[in-house]
Amino acid sequence: MPPDADGILGLGGGSAIDTAKHASAETGLPVVHVPTTYSGAEWSTFYGIRSPDRVIRGGGGGAHPVAIVYDVELTLDLPPDVTAGTAMNALAHCAEALYARGHTAEGDAAALAGAPLIDEALPQVLERPADPDARLVLLQGAAYAGQALGIAGLALAHAMAQALGGTYGLPHGAMNALCLPPALRFNCALVPDAVARFGDAIGSDPLRRTRELARLGGFECLRDFLIPKDDLPMLADAAAVRGGNLANPRPATPAEIEELLASIW
Repeated sequence: MPPDADGILGLGGGSAIDTAKHASAETGLPVVHVPTTYSGAEWSTFYGIRSPDRVIRGGGGGAHPVAIVYDVELTLDLPPDVTAGTAMNALAHCAEALYARGHTAEGDAAALAGAPLIDEALPQVLERPADPDARLVLLQGAAYAGQALGIAGLALAHAMAQALGGTYGLPHGAMNALCLPPALRFNCALVPDAVARFGDAIGSDPLRRTRELARLGGFECLRDFLIPKDDLPMLADAAAVRGGNLANPRPATPAEIEELLASIW
């Protein structure tokens, strides 16, 4: 960091934005985020630290974001797997903002505004990746999702995705795409009205539709990512103690999380 720097610019996907947030937290400098994916990291002051092979080694908070700049032109060359994964991460933000323990009316409104835009635009973007109009709608949906994340925080799906991605260095978006449907199934029994509101927002059965969108993005099951089935108990233990699970309407037990992971293995 130059000694005369008066601010930080974070340009890129979630990992780049997290790097900028870490630098901001360490130096106290303000940071401007310019996201090039749909991850929503730009709305949070928290960050993860990964090793060169992308395994999570730590994290923290305390960044000083002062502005977010969205530019659809920066997303036009985004590969399909990153497009789908980060968009599904954004959709998970919308779903979980409706029932995470920190949810509010303001966060609910952002989530319900973002979810239908993502549901509508993601298939169009995957079919026509260079279409700026479809990309714009998807980016708008992701911005609402990020706002919902910043207000309400995370829940069970993200806890599972973080345990998976952080252990094996796997893409956070892909893991959220796979983990959102079983987490919704679990929460249907706890907060049926909130899950139903999410379904109404995307105009479909939420479990079926999120599975459809995940598969449309090429995400079928955990074993496609070479995750050993024998590791599921360890992964369940790791997910159970994460903040997202603790902020779920009821935290899932390790045994319950293991069953959810097995259902998508």
